[in-house]
Amino acid sequence: QVQLVESGGGLGQPGGSLRLSCAASGISFSIYDMAWYRQGPGKQRELVARIFSGLSANYYADSVKGRFTISRDNAWNTVHLRMNSLSPQDTAVYYCHARLASRWSEDYWGQGTQVTVSS
Repeated sequence: QVQLVESGGGLGQPGGSLRLSCAASGISFSIYDMAWYRQGPGKQRELVARIFSGLSANYYADSVKGRFTISRDNAWNTVHLRMNSLSPQDTAVYYCHARLASRWSEDYWGQGTQVTVSS
């Protein structure tokens, strides 16, 4: 049974930082591309950042480039999203996503974690 469990969401201050984590189980983590998506109020779900199983450069949405950093620890089957310089526009439910690098149709989602940026 595949599980992706996000943690680290909550209330963040404008200009502050939060770190999200996603713990994966039931998959061979190292051969999966991992990503963070988000869905803000009244908006469509969007890709925020992706880290690949191979050596490809990480991908970041323009809206978070330079502020967010995605990383992975294959030894612990975890992926992280470090979010700096938070703004209210970052308020959203953040979802962890895993896709098999060799077959994108095999993919999984976490349940999501709420991030609210407000003073």
